[in-house]
Amino acid sequence: MEETEVVRALAALAHPARLQAFRALVVVGQAGLTPATMAEGLGMPGATLSFHLKELMNAGLVTQERVGRNLVYRAGYELMNGVLAYLTAHCCQGAAYAVETPAAGCGC
Repeated sequence: MEETEVVRALAALAHPARLQAFRALVVVGQAGLTPATMAEGLGMPGATLSFHLKELMNAGLVTQERVGRNLVYRAGYELMNGVLAYLTAHCCQGAAYAVETPAAGCGC
C-alpha cells in the first residue's frame, strides 16, 4: 500500500460524521446498510450523509452496490486492513517509541 492511499484514508476518517458512518458499516459487516437506515441510525440528514459517504468512497473505505431499487453501502475491509498493515509495518519500524521521558523534577 502506498503512503498516499493511507493518508487519503486517514484524512477521510478524520471527520466525526465519516468516522461514525464507517464504524456503523464495520459493525453490520457484509450485509451493509442503505443510506436511509444509516441516516436514521446516525441521526443525520440524508444529504449530509450522502456527502460523507462520497468522501469515504473516494478514499476507498466504502463500497456501493445497487440491490434492486436500493443502494447498499459496505465497509471496504480490504483497504482498512491495508491501512492497519501499513501503520503496523511503517510506524516505529516495529520498535518501541523512542521519546525520552522528562527528567525527574523538571515540572513537566
